[in-house]
Parts: sequence; structure tokens; C-alpha cells
Amino acid sequence: MLLDKSEKIAVDSRTPKYLQVVNLILEDIEKGKLNVGDRIPSINETSFDFLLSRDTVEKAYNELRDRGIITSVRGKGFYICSTNMSTKTKVLLLFNKLSSYKKIIYYSIVDTLSGNATVDLHIHHYNRNLFEDLLEQNLGNYNYYILAPHFFDNQGHPETAYDLIKRIPKDKLLIIDRAVKGHENEFPGVYQDFAKDIFEVLESGISHLRKYRRLILVFPKGDLYPVEIMDGFKRFCFFHDFKNLIVDGVDDDEPLDEGDCHIVLAESDLVNIVKKSREQLFKLGRDIGVISYNDTPLKEILAEGITTISTDFQNMGKTIAEQIMGKEDRIPIKNPFRMTLRKSL
Repeated sequence: MLLDKSEKIAVDSRTPKYLQVVNLILEDIEKGKLNVGDRIPSINETSFDFLLSRDTVEKAYNELRDRGIITSVRGKGFYICSTNMSTKTKVLLLFNKLSSYKKIIYYSIVDTLSGNATVDLHIHHYNRNLFEDLLEQNLGNYNYYILAPHFFDNQGHPETAYDLIKRIPKDKLLIIDRAVKGHENEFPGVYQDFAKDIFEVLESGISHLRKYRRLILVFPKGDLYPVEIMDGFKRFCFFHDFKNLIVDGVDDDEPLDEGDCHIVLAESDLVNIVKKSREQLFKLGRDIGVISYNDTPLKEILAEGITTISTDFQNMGKTIAEQIMGKEDRIPIKNPFRMTLRKSL
């Protein structure tokens, strides 16, 4: 049984061509034009009929086979083996940690896929050895793998784990939260550009920062934050001539200095600064400034009103899910990063 050639592949569609082929076959099943046991055209036939590359059609057929819709019989071709349209796409999330922000991403992915996929979650804890074990256990069991490629070696230095990441078939891999260093344009997905993000967001608030005599980045040692944040901060201070300091924590015994603006990554350091400012009778946004990484409802409703710089985690999950569904182009997409100005600045 041949596919209906009157159905054209849309060259300018946001849906990848291979997914359009998948959808055509699924539509024919839904309409009763294809039934269990029916033969579908060979890869070469479909490539010729729809003026598509052989690789594109092979990718479509592999997708259908992974979903359990078609099977191949050696020497005979491809056949419909199931018309169960409820077959769900299987997605594996491989996160570096489970934080409140990762939970936002997770629920955004699940909500956007809206019952059309099963989503499993594993945590690699920044550890490439654990990541390798997870790959060995799960490769071949899922239609898509969404990876947060945050890894560190035994000395705490950032590492790409590129050799392991390459084991995941490219058409099944989406990266999330950060790009693979040195291979930024190789893998589709949604990422933060930590150095560029902090540079540009501080520039957006530069008129508020100018009233402070010094900028202090509180970058905790050993907590596995992206070092690119420090690089972007240093670059901003150099280009805009700000006195600056990078410290690894807020010392319980040291008072705050009037005229400093603190950029804080860890919630514990934010709490310390707010407590110290109250003890020293400093007013946030006047005597000292505070900018906290990653927004939460609590930072909004605190009496001090904490200014935040944050990526849009909900958008990150939504975009990666839409790439799976073919509603977004499968390319590397930089996620929005913005400052939410409140009283503390």
C-alpha cells in the first residue's frame, strides 16, 4: 500500500520533515487506510515519492519502529504491526540534581507533553561515572534523552563528558540548562549561556548599580556552580569600571560594608545578608544592594523585596517538550534570562 502522494511535505514547516512522514503514516492508520499487516513503501520509494533524503525517511521509520507501529521483515520490507495510537513516546530526563528549579522544568515538560509521553527521571549528581552507568542501563529503552550536561572531575573541575554524550543517538538527544562546552552548536535543546547572561543582565540594571561603590559576587566554593558566572561577572566589572570582589561565602563574624552590592548564588548567603542588614540597621536598596540568583515567590514577598536575576525555568521545560513534539525547531535555543527589579537594588 502506497502513501498518498497528494499529501505534500511542507518545506517551510516548523515540524521536521521526518516527523511529517511519521504523522502522514499515523494519519493513514487513524483513517483506516493502513491496517495491521499492510506493507508500507520502502525507504527508497518514500524518498523518491516525496523528494526527501534517504536519511530523513530512515529517521522517520526508526521513530515509528521505536513506537512499536511498524516492523521490518528482512528481504520483504516494512509492515504495520500495531494500530494502537495510544502508544506513548518514552522520554528519559538525566538531571544533575533535583532542586526546586529542576522540579519546575520537570513539571513544565510533563504538562506540555500533556499525556502524550511517559517521562522518567534519573539524577547523575554531576558524576560522569554515574552518568555512564545510567547510559548503560537505559540506552535503547527511550525515544528521547534529555540531558543536563553539568559534570565535574574528581578535583572539582568542569568536564564535558563528551565521549559519553556521543553514545546517545543524535536524533534522540536534547540538552537542557547548559550547552556542551566546545560543542555548543552540535546538540539541539535549550540552554543558559551563563557568562553572557550575567554580563547582559547586569548591563540592563547598570543605572541602579552605579550608586554602589563595589560589586561583590558571593560564589560558594565546592557547590558546583557554573564557573562561567564568575567569568561574565569579571568581564562586566572590567568593561564598566566597577570595583569588585569575589568571595566564597558571607562570613558570620564580618559586618557588611555600606555601599556594597552583593550578587548571591546560594540561599544561605542571601539569608545571612538579610539578617546582617537588619542587625546593622541597613536598608536594602539604599545602604547596601542585594541581587539573588534564580527567582522564587518567597523573594518577591519578603518585606525587603529581593531583586533577582533568573532564567525562565518554565519556558525551558516548555520549549524542550515542544522540540520533542516537533512544534519547535530542533536546534540549540538560548533560554531567556532577565532581571526582576525589586526594593533590594
